Amino acid sequence: MDFFANLLPPGAADSRPSYRYQEIYEMIKQNIINGMLTEDNRLPSIRKLAEFLSLSATPVELAYQQLIAEGFIESRPRRGYYVTKLPEAYGKLGRPAVLPGEKTVPPASAAQAEPEKILGEIRYDFHLSKNDFTLFPFSIWKRLHHQLFGPEHRDLMFYGDAQGELGLRREIAGYLRQFRGVICDPGRIIVAAEQQMLVQYLALLFKNHTDGLAAEDPGYRLIPATFHALGYRIDPIALDDAGLRPDLLRQSSARLVSVSPSHQFPLGITMPVGRRLELLEWAKAVDGYILEDDYGGEFRYQGRPIPSLQGLVANNHVIYLGGFSQVLAPDFCIHYMVLPEHLVARYHDLRRNLMFEASASRIHQRVLEQFIQGGYFERHVRRMRNLYRKKNVLLTASIQKHFGGRAAILGDGAGLHLVLEIRSRLSEAELLRLAGEAGVRVASAAFFWHKKTETDQKRFMVGFGGIPAELIDEGIQRLHEAWSAYLIEPGGSEIQRANRI
Repeated sequence: MDFFANLLPPGAADSRPSYRYQEIYEMIKQNIINGMLTEDNRLPSIRKLAEFLSLSATPVELAYQQLIAEGFIESRPRRGYYVTKLPEAYGKLGRPAVLPGEKTVPPASAAQAEPEKILGEIRYDFHLSKNDFTLFPFSIWKRLHHQLFGPEHRDLMFYGDAQGELGLRREIAGYLRQFRGVICDPGRIIVAAEQQMLVQYLALLFKNHTDGLAAEDPGYRLIPATFHALGYRIDPIALDDAGLRPDLLRQSSARLVSVSPSHQFPLGITMPVGRRLELLEWAKAVDGYILEDDYGGEFRYQGRPIPSLQGLVANNHVIYLGGFSQVLAPDFCIHYMVLPEHLVARYHDLRRNLMFEASASRIHQRVLEQFIQGGYFERHVRRMRNLYRKKNVLLTASIQKHFGGRAAILGDGAGLHLVLEIRSRLSEAELLRLAGEAGVRVASAAFFWHKKTETDQKRFMVGFGGIPAELIDEGIQRLHEAWSAYLIEPGGSEIQRANRI
């Protein structure tokens, strides 16, 4: 236990309660990254570490839960908490790449391959979630920030409303009602710095409601991974051309389901109204809840943006998750959720019990409030939608030009990426290595399947948000040149568009 005396800085035990768990989390995390704590090292029990640090058990438990959610430690039944094997990329932050006596092992699959091992100098960066900031209104944001960051607003440097600044919640409510069709009011909106925090709150809220979460397969892994880290069973539910299959959902005993109906991640499926109504009927029948992740809702390039599932009909069974990372910038760290009215009081009970404070910057919240209020946000969304639409068209045209019938495109109707489907006998890891050697960054989609068996059919995430428009065609040409000799000819001549699962 003496080792853990170094895990907290002097006086940490006397610091503000809401930050104690963050300090414990950060210090343990850094010691794992730096190699001070290694694989299979056992951590003290929550009770023992809390007693040693003269704290209540709550901040230690929250720190351990966060470390589990991020994969640094694991809970082994009836044995305790243990440090997990750290990916090599983390180790490089705090120690030499290879220690004496260590051996390097090639990655077994694309999902395990590290970017620095498969990429050379990247000129054509088709990162799946980068933004384009060339049109960001820096002068307006700077002016609004300057107006708020001064001695007359010194109170903004203290704790704010743990639910989020009321003014921002009012603006978010107005925006969601008008542009996303969400039924809400400011009192039902919860603001946090990260989506993971909001999901963790939900997992804690539903502990006594169900022990399982159903999730799209393939799908965005943050939500099921967070629930699993907090003890939930995860039921992967396969998709068809309309999205998550209700018939398979009904076979699950879970009473929570996570979906992204406006633009399914990663395949880009738009869930039709009939399927949405089936999900609502399921939720009502089992007294369950739908976690609607509105990924890519603002950026739809074919037709009007799809209204939310939450606002389709009046109901008390949908929790809407949104944020400003894609539409503005990840660095602002402002995410939100809309709770059904009857869950708000339970949220506040949880907040008081855990003593957590606001996590999103009050100043950023106030700047964003004025940014929306002044009409700048709506204008910015329109400009970015037009910019990303042009890049989307360029990318799909370039794939058609260079790959022809040897590739299919999935999910190009919205969001900041599409899925490129090819057939090759090379492994995805080998194809990624060839792309990297050609100066092109793409990513395997295999990571987003619960269990993915590699076949001749390969799928790659190709982002277009951050890459300059003038590099798109040349980048796809280089990618095709790198892969051309290894592609299996399908016999077709024209590019295929598909929502095949």
